[in-house]
Amino acid sequence: MTNPTAEKIDFKKTLDAYRAQQGRFRLVEVPDMRYLMIDGHGDPNTSPAFTEAIEALYPTAYKLKFASRRGLGRDYVVPPLEGLWWAEDMASFTTARQKSQWNWTLMLMVPDWIAPQMVTDAVEQAGARNPPARLDDVRLETLSEGRCVQTLHVGSFDDEAEVLDRLHHEYVPGNRFRMTGKHHEIYLSDFRRVAPDRQRTILRQPVVPDPAS
Repeated sequence: MTNPTAEKIDFKKTLDAYRAQQGRFRLVEVPDMRYLMIDGHGDPNTSPAFTEAIEALYPTAYKLKFASRRGLGRDYVVPPLEGLWWAEDMASFTTARQKSQWNWTLMLMVPDWIAPQMVTDAVEQAGARNPPARLDDVRLETLSEGRCVQTLHVGSFDDEAEVLDRLHHEYVPGNRFRMTGKHHEIYLSDFRRVAPDRQRTILRQPVVPDPAS
């Protein structure tokens, strides 16, 4: 039953993992978090699979939100789109920006009170009419990142290279860490609607102590 007085949770405001400052690298302990996920490969600007992933994730996420509000009395703002990015040669992110070599996983966070069956039901409901092309690829998975370093980037995605270069080659080794896991981006701005120079993106990199340093 819907509770009209229930507070709508905005995870961008309540979770420390969604906080970052421009021009500052900071360490954050990220708890295990569950996501709706879809994988893909290639340039996000030209790959149909990238657009199709977004078109499958959001309807599922909104079906979950409405089910939570109606059935559990717990309402929330659908969290921002996120992405994991990796390549055989990580220099393709910082030097040449060879986007055709990139692998990615697009994600939308799922609150911890959502049961897996609710996700299954949401996927089914999202496909009831005009099902998105990649709806069958949506999965629920837990991401464990632990200690990470992150910063806020304001500007176009192509301007991230300098920030990532400093993160990878200055901050991480300078603080006796080594990188682990995958490069993680959190899109606080909707890049489909916000001008590139105003886009706000959290850049995150999981790290572990480097015993060799």
